[in-house]
Amino acid sequence: MADVSAPRTGSQPRIFSRDPQAFPEPSHRVEEWRFTPYRRLRGLLTGEPATSELAITVSASGATTERIPMDDARVGRALVPSDRVTAQSMVAAPEALLVTVAPEQPDALVTIEVKGGGGIAYGHLVIDVGRFARATVVLDHVGSGTFGASVEVLAADGSDVTVVSLQDWADDAVHVGAHAGLVGRDARLRHVVATLGGDLVRLSPTVRFAGPGGNAELFGLSFTDAGQHHEHRLFVDHELPHCRSRVTYKSALQGEKAHAVWIGDVFIGPKAVGTDTYEINRNLVLSDGARADSVPNLEIETGEVSEAGHASATGRFDDDALFYLMSRGIDPDTARRIVVRSFFAEVLDAIPVEEVRDRVAAAVDEELARYHQPVAS
Repeated sequence: MADVSAPRTGSQPRIFSRDPQAFPEPSHRVEEWRFTPYRRLRGLLTGEPATSELAITVSASGATTERIPMDDARVGRALVPSDRVTAQSMVAAPEALLVTVAPEQPDALVTIEVKGGGGIAYGHLVIDVGRFARATVVLDHVGSGTFGASVEVLAADGSDVTVVSLQDWADDAVHVGAHAGLVGRDARLRHVVATLGGDLVRLSPTVRFAGPGGNAELFGLSFTDAGQHHEHRLFVDHELPHCRSRVTYKSALQGEKAHAVWIGDVFIGPKAVGTDTYEINRNLVLSDGARADSVPNLEIETGEVSEAGHASATGRFDDDALFYLMSRGIDPDTARRIVVRSFFAEVLDAIPVEEVRDRVAAAVDEELARYHQPVAS
Protein backbone atom coordinates (compact mmCIF):
# COMPACT_ATOMS: atom_id res chain seq x y z
CA MET A 1 0.00 0.00 0.00
CA ALA A 2 1.14 3.51 -0.77
CA ASP A 3 1.41 5.94 2.09
CA VAL A 4 0.22 9.32 0.76
CA SER A 5 1.11 12.21 3.01
CA ALA A 6 -0.42 15.65 3.25
CA PRO A 7 0.71 18.09 0.55
CA ARG A 8 4.36 19.08 0.79
CA THR A 9 5.93 22.10 -0.93
CA GLY A 10 3.54 22.07 -3.83
CA SER A 11 0.04 21.14 -4.88
CA GLN A 12 0.74 17.42 -5.30
CA PRO A 13 0.93 15.06 -2.30
CA ARG A 14 4.15 13.16 -1.74
CA ILE A 15 3.80 9.41 -2.18
CA PHE A 16 5.79 7.02 0.03
CA SER A 17 5.82 3.34 -0.88
CA ARG A 18 8.12 0.38 -1.53
CA ASP A 19 5.86 -0.58 -4.43
CA PRO A 20 7.19 0.87 -7.72
CA GLN A 21 3.71 0.76 -9.23
CA ALA A 22 2.47 3.27 -6.64
CA PHE A 23 4.32 6.01 -8.52
CA PRO A 24 3.30 7.61 -11.81
CA GLU A 25 5.39 7.06 -14.91
CA PRO A 26 8.16 9.68 -15.14
CA SER A 27 7.32 12.63 -17.33
CA HIS A 28 8.65 16.13 -17.69
CA ARG A 29 5.16 17.23 -16.63
CA VAL A 30 5.73 15.59 -13.25
CA GLU A 31 7.61 17.83 -10.81
CA GLU A 32 9.96 15.08 -9.60
CA TRP A 33 11.21 14.43 -13.13
CA ARG A 34 10.87 17.71 -15.02
CA PHE A 35 14.63 18.41 -15.01
CA THR A 36 15.92 14.82 -15.24
CA PRO A 37 16.90 13.28 -18.61
CA TYR A 38 15.28 10.03 -17.51
CA ARG A 39 15.85 8.36 -20.87
CA ARG A 40 19.53 8.15 -19.84
CA LEU A 41 18.78 6.00 -16.79
CA ARG A 42 19.59 2.70 -18.58
CA GLY A 43 16.97 0.42 -17.07
CA LEU A 44 16.78 1.83 -13.53
CA LEU A 45 13.22 3.04 -14.12
CA THR A 46 12.05 -0.42 -15.13
CA GLY A 47 14.04 -2.34 -12.53
CA GLU A 48 16.17 -4.25 -14.99
CA PRO A 49 17.99 -7.11 -13.22
CA ALA A 50 21.57 -6.64 -12.15
CA THR A 51 24.16 -7.53 -14.75
CA SER A 52 27.28 -7.03 -12.62
CA GLU A 53 28.38 -7.10 -9.00
CA LEU A 54 29.73 -4.23 -6.98
CA ALA A 55 33.16 -4.53 -5.45
CA ILE A 56 32.63 -3.29 -1.89
CA THR A 57 35.57 -2.69 0.44
CA VAL A 58 34.86 -1.80 4.05
CA SER A 59 37.25 -0.44 6.66
CA ALA A 60 35.67 0.00 10.10
CA SER A 61 37.00 1.24 13.40
CA GLY A 62 34.62 1.36 16.35
CA ALA A 63 31.75 -0.17 14.31
CA THR A 64 30.53 -3.55 13.12
CA THR A 65 29.24 -4.47 9.67
CA GLU A 66 27.05 -7.29 8.43
CA ARG A 67 24.96 -8.15 5.40
CA ILE A 68 21.25 -8.60 5.99
CA PRO A 69 18.29 -9.48 3.73
CA MET A 70 16.10 -6.67 2.43
CA ASP A 71 13.10 -8.05 4.33
CA ASP A 72 14.94 -7.65 7.64
CA ALA A 73 13.07 -5.33 10.03
CA ARG A 74 16.17 -3.14 10.29
CA VAL A 75 15.73 -2.08 6.66
CA GLY A 76 13.30 0.75 5.93
CA ARG A 77 13.21 2.44 9.32
CA ALA A 78 14.53 5.75 7.97
CA LEU A 79 13.68 5.40 4.30
CA VAL A 80 10.44 4.73 2.49
CA PRO A 81 10.87 5.45 -1.26
CA SER A 82 9.29 8.60 -2.64
CA ASP A 83 10.02 7.95 -6.32
CA ARG A 84 9.84 5.03 -8.72
CA VAL A 85 13.59 4.49 -9.17
CA THR A 86 14.23 4.26 -5.42
CA ALA A 87 11.39 1.77 -5.05
CA GLN A 88 12.72 -0.27 -7.99
CA SER A 89 16.20 -0.24 -6.48
CA MET A 90 14.97 -1.50 -3.12
CA VAL A 91 13.07 -4.31 -4.82
CA ALA A 92 16.07 -5.26 -6.94
CA ALA A 93 18.76 -4.98 -4.23
CA PRO A 94 19.80 -8.50 -3.16
CA GLU A 95 20.76 -7.48 0.38
CA ALA A 96 21.68 -4.55 2.59
CA LEU A 97 24.94 -3.65 4.27
CA LEU A 98 24.31 -2.75 7.93
CA VAL A 99 26.82 -0.59 9.80
CA THR A 100 26.23 -0.51 13.55
CA VAL A 101 27.86 1.85 16.02
CA ALA A 102 27.26 0.92 19.65
CA PRO A 103 25.85 3.46 22.13
CA GLU A 104 28.43 5.85 23.60
CA GLN A 105 31.12 4.78 21.10
CA PRO A 106 33.38 7.88 21.05
CA ASP A 107 34.98 8.02 17.58
CA ALA A 108 33.84 5.43 15.06
CA LEU A 109 35.22 5.76 11.53
CA VAL A 110 33.91 3.70 8.63
CA THR A 111 35.05 3.91 5.00
CA ILE A 112 33.08 2.08 2.32
CA GLU A 113 34.36 1.97 -1.25
CA VAL A 114 31.77 1.00 -3.85
CA LYS A 115 33.33 0.17 -7.21
CA GLY A 116 31.10 -0.34 -10.22
CA GLY A 117 31.96 -3.09 -12.68
CA GLY A 118 30.39 -1.61 -15.79
CA GLY A 119 26.90 -3.12 -15.74
CA ILE A 120 23.68 -2.54 -13.78
CA ALA A 121 23.96 -2.98 -10.02
CA TYR A 122 21.89 -2.18 -6.94
CA GLY A 123 22.81 -1.50 -3.32
CA HIS A 124 21.38 -0.57 0.05
CA LEU A 125 23.22 0.74 3.10
CA VAL A 126 21.89 1.15 6.64
CA ILE A 127 23.91 3.19 9.15
CA ASP A 128 22.66 2.73 12.72
CA VAL A 129 24.39 4.92 15.31
CA GLY A 130 23.50 4.35 18.95
CA ARG A 131 22.67 6.84 21.71
CA PHE A 132 25.39 9.38 22.51
CA ALA A 133 27.78 7.79 20.00
CA ARG A 134 29.94 9.75 17.60
CA ALA A 135 30.62 8.38 14.11
CA THR A 136 31.92 9.35 10.67
CA VAL A 137 31.06 7.28 7.60
CA VAL A 138 32.66 7.88 4.20
CA LEU A 139 30.93 6.39 1.17
CA ASP A 140 33.21 6.42 -1.88
CA HIS A 141 31.74 5.65 -5.34
CA VAL A 142 34.24 4.89 -8.10
CA GLY A 143 34.37 2.88 -11.32
CA SER A 144 31.72 2.69 -13.99
CA GLY A 145 28.27 1.25 -14.64
CA THR A 146 24.66 1.96 -13.74
CA PHE A 147 23.91 2.08 -10.03
CA GLY A 148 20.61 2.33 -8.13
CA ALA A 149 21.11 2.71 -4.40
CA SER A 150 19.69 3.89 -1.11
CA VAL A 151 21.30 4.96 2.16
CA GLU A 152 19.57 5.10 5.54
CA VAL A 153 21.08 6.92 8.52
CA LEU A 154 19.62 6.46 11.99
CA ALA A 155 21.06 8.94 14.47
CA ALA A 156 19.82 7.92 17.92
CA ASP A 157 19.19 10.38 20.74
CA GLY A 158 22.23 12.47 21.59
CA SER A 159 24.41 11.03 18.83
CA ASP A 160 26.69 12.95 16.48
CA VAL A 161 26.89 11.49 12.96
CA THR A 162 28.72 12.66 9.84
CA VAL A 163 28.14 10.96 6.49
CA VAL A 164 30.26 11.90 3.47
CA SER A 165 29.14 10.59 0.08
CA LEU A 166 31.68 11.01 -2.72
CA GLN A 167 30.55 10.43 -6.32
CA ASP A 168 33.85 10.11 -8.18
CA TRP A 169 32.53 7.95 -11.01
CA ALA A 170 33.96 7.51 -14.46
CA ASP A 171 32.46 9.83 -17.05
CA ASP A 172 30.03 7.19 -18.40
CA ALA A 173 28.45 6.16 -15.08
CA VAL A 174 24.79 6.59 -14.08
CA HIS A 175 23.90 6.83 -10.38
CA VAL A 176 20.47 7.41 -8.85
CA GLY A 177 20.29 7.29 -5.08
CA ALA A 178 18.11 8.27 -2.13
CA HIS A 179 19.70 9.15 1.22
CA ALA A 180 17.40 9.36 4.24
CA GLY A 181 18.28 10.52 7.74
CA LEU A 182 16.23 10.02 10.89
CA VAL A 183 17.54 12.34 13.61
CA GLY A 184 16.76 11.59 17.24
CA ARG A 185 16.27 13.87 20.21
CA ASP A 186 19.18 16.32 20.61
CA ALA A 187 21.11 14.40 17.94
CA ARG A 188 23.18 15.94 15.17
CA LEU A 189 23.47 14.70 11.59
CA ARG A 190 25.93 16.24 9.14
CA HIS A 191 25.48 14.98 5.57
CA VAL A 192 28.04 16.00 2.94
CA VAL A 193 27.78 15.22 -0.79
CA ALA A 194 30.59 15.73 -3.33
CA THR A 195 29.59 14.92 -6.91
CA LEU A 196 32.40 15.08 -9.43
CA GLY A 197 31.98 12.37 -12.07
CA GLY A 198 29.35 10.41 -13.93
CA ASP A 199 27.26 10.95 -17.01
CA LEU A 200 24.12 11.35 -14.87
CA VAL A 201 24.01 11.54 -11.08
CA ARG A 202 20.75 12.19 -9.24
CA LEU A 203 20.75 12.11 -5.43
CA SER A 204 17.78 12.77 -3.15
CA PRO A 205 18.78 13.45 0.48
CA THR A 206 15.89 13.68 2.96
CA VAL A 207 15.78 14.32 6.69
CA ARG A 208 13.12 13.64 9.29
CA PHE A 209 13.26 14.25 13.05
CA ALA A 210 12.41 11.62 15.66
CA GLY A 211 12.60 13.94 18.66
CA PRO A 212 12.86 17.61 19.59
CA GLY A 213 16.23 19.31 19.59
CA GLY A 214 17.52 17.52 16.49
CA ASN A 215 20.05 19.29 14.28
CA ALA A 216 20.63 18.47 10.58
CA GLU A 217 23.26 20.08 8.39
CA LEU A 218 23.32 19.19 4.69
CA PHE A 219 26.24 20.25 2.51
CA GLY A 220 26.79 19.65 -1.19
CA LEU A 221 29.47 20.29 -3.78
CA SER A 222 29.34 19.44 -7.47
CA PHE A 223 31.56 20.20 -10.44
CA THR A 224 29.65 19.57 -13.65
CA ASP A 225 31.46 19.22 -16.97
CA ALA A 226 30.24 19.24 -20.57
CA GLY A 227 27.35 16.85 -21.13
CA GLN A 228 27.08 15.85 -17.47
CA HIS A 229 23.83 16.06 -15.51
CA HIS A 230 24.17 16.44 -11.74
CA GLU A 231 20.91 16.73 -9.81
CA HIS A 232 20.37 17.01 -6.07
CA ARG A 233 16.83 17.03 -4.69
CA LEU A 234 16.53 17.67 -0.95
CA PHE A 235 13.60 17.43 1.42
CA VAL A 236 13.76 18.43 5.11
CA ASP A 237 10.62 17.51 7.03
CA HIS A 238 10.14 19.52 10.23
CA GLU A 239 7.22 17.87 12.00
CA LEU A 240 8.52 18.17 15.57
CA PRO A 241 9.25 21.27 17.68
CA HIS A 242 12.58 22.98 18.34
CA CYS A 243 14.64 21.33 15.60
CA ARG A 244 17.26 22.99 13.43
CA SER A 245 18.35 22.46 9.82
CA ARG A 246 20.87 24.14 7.53
CA VAL A 247 21.36 23.39 3.84
CA THR A 248 24.35 24.67 1.85
CA TYR A 249 24.86 23.40 -1.72
CA LYS A 250 27.28 24.84 -4.28
CA SER A 251 27.92 23.89 -7.90
CA ALA A 252 30.45 24.94 -10.53
CA LEU A 253 29.69 24.28 -14.20
CA GLN A 254 31.71 24.38 -17.37
CA GLY A 255 31.30 23.13 -20.92
CA GLU A 256 28.51 22.71 -23.44
CA LYS A 257 25.32 21.18 -21.99
CA ALA A 258 26.70 20.90 -18.48
CA HIS A 259 23.56 20.87 -16.33
CA ALA A 260 23.30 21.19 -12.55
CA VAL A 261 19.93 20.97 -10.79
CA TRP A 262 19.21 21.72 -7.14
CA ILE A 263 15.76 21.38 -5.57
CA GLY A 264 15.46 22.31 -1.90
CA ASP A 265 12.14 21.55 -0.19
CA VAL A 266 11.56 22.37 3.48
CA PHE A 267 8.26 21.65 5.21
CA ILE A 268 7.40 23.01 8.67
CA GLY A 269 4.35 21.30 10.13
CA PRO A 270 1.76 22.81 12.49
CA LYS A 271 3.40 21.27 15.59
CA ALA A 272 6.94 22.31 14.66
CA VAL A 273 7.11 25.41 16.86
CA GLY A 274 10.55 26.91 17.38
CA THR A 275 11.89 25.55 14.09
CA ASP A 276 15.16 27.10 12.91
CA THR A 277 15.88 26.42 9.23
CA TYR A 278 17.70 28.04 6.32
CA GLU A 279 18.84 26.74 2.93
CA ILE A 280 21.31 28.24 0.45
CA ASN A 281 22.19 27.24 -3.10
CA ARG A 282 24.95 28.92 -5.12
CA ASN A 283 25.94 28.12 -8.71
CA LEU A 284 29.08 29.36 -10.45
CA VAL A 285 28.98 29.27 -14.27
CA LEU A 286 32.50 29.07 -15.68
CA SER A 287 31.77 28.96 -19.41
CA ASP A 288 29.08 29.45 -22.01
CA GLY A 289 26.76 26.53 -22.76
CA ALA A 290 26.31 25.49 -19.12
CA ARG A 291 22.97 25.67 -17.28
CA ALA A 292 21.99 25.67 -13.62
CA ASP A 293 18.43 25.26 -12.29
CA SER A 294 17.78 26.16 -8.67
CA VAL A 295 14.38 25.81 -6.99
CA PRO A 296 14.08 26.51 -3.24
CA ASN A 297 10.69 25.77 -1.67
CA LEU A 298 9.52 26.56 1.84
CA GLU A 299 6.11 25.60 3.24
CA ILE A 300 5.18 26.74 6.76
CA GLU A 301 2.08 25.67 8.68
CA THR A 302 2.83 27.35 12.00
CA GLY A 303 3.46 31.00 12.85
CA GLU A 304 5.78 30.18 15.76
CA VAL A 305 9.12 29.59 14.05
CA SER A 306 12.51 30.81 15.23
CA GLU A 307 13.86 31.33 11.70
CA ALA A 308 12.89 30.11 8.25
CA GLY A 309 14.33 31.25 4.95
CA HIS A 310 16.15 30.40 1.77
CA ALA A 311 18.46 31.96 -0.78
CA SER A 312 19.48 31.00 -4.28
CA ALA A 313 21.84 32.61 -6.79
CA THR A 314 23.50 31.70 -10.08
CA GLY A 315 26.26 33.86 -11.49
CA ARG A 316 29.17 34.03 -13.89
CA PHE A 317 32.79 33.68 -12.91
CA ASP A 318 33.94 36.85 -11.12
CA ASP A 319 36.33 38.48 -13.60
CA ASP A 320 36.91 41.36 -11.16
CA ALA A 321 38.29 38.94 -8.56
CA LEU A 322 40.44 37.32 -11.24
CA PHE A 323 41.79 40.71 -12.33
CA TYR A 324 42.51 41.69 -8.72
CA LEU A 325 44.63 38.56 -8.15
CA MET A 326 46.42 38.85 -11.48
CA SER A 327 47.26 42.49 -10.78
CA ARG A 328 49.19 41.24 -7.76
CA GLY A 329 51.38 38.93 -9.78
CA ILE A 330 49.35 35.72 -9.58
CA ASP A 331 49.18 33.80 -12.87
CA PRO A 332 45.71 33.26 -14.42
CA ASP A 333 45.44 29.52 -13.71
CA THR A 334 46.37 29.93 -10.05
CA ALA A 335 44.03 32.91 -9.73
CA ARG A 336 41.09 30.92 -11.12
CA ARG A 337 41.89 28.07 -8.74
CA ILE A 338 41.93 30.46 -5.77
CA VAL A 339 38.55 31.93 -6.74
CA VAL A 340 36.88 28.54 -7.18
CA ARG A 341 38.51 27.07 -4.06
CA SER A 342 37.17 30.05 -2.09
CA PHE A 343 33.71 29.44 -3.56
CA PHE A 344 33.74 25.82 -2.34
CA ALA A 345 35.59 26.45 0.94
CA GLU A 346 32.53 26.24 3.20
CA VAL A 347 31.57 22.81 1.87
CA LEU A 348 35.14 21.49 1.85
CA ASP A 349 35.52 22.52 5.49
CA ALA A 350 32.50 20.36 6.36
CA ILE A 351 34.41 17.18 5.37
CA PRO A 352 36.05 16.01 8.61
CA VAL A 353 38.49 13.49 7.09
CA GLU A 354 41.56 15.35 5.85
CA GLU A 355 42.45 12.75 3.22
CA VAL A 356 38.98 12.92 1.68
CA ARG A 357 38.89 16.72 1.88
CA ASP A 358 42.24 16.98 0.08
CA ARG A 359 41.12 14.50 -2.56
CA VAL A 360 37.97 16.49 -3.34
CA ALA A 361 39.93 19.75 -3.49
CA ALA A 362 42.45 18.17 -5.86
CA ALA A 363 39.65 16.85 -8.06
CA VAL A 364 38.17 20.35 -8.26
CA ASP A 365 41.58 21.65 -9.36
CA GLU A 366 41.78 18.95 -12.05
CA GLU A 367 38.33 19.82 -13.33
CA LEU A 368 39.18 23.50 -13.38
CA ALA A 369 42.33 22.78 -15.41
CA ARG A 370 40.02 21.90 -18.31
CA TYR A 371 38.60 25.43 -18.27
CA HIS A 372 39.82 27.43 -21.23
CA GLN A 373 36.78 29.10 -22.77
CA PRO A 374 36.23 32.66 -21.51
CA VAL A 375 32.79 33.63 -20.28
CA ALA A 376 30.99 35.98 -22.64
CA SER A 377 30.63 39.49 -21.29
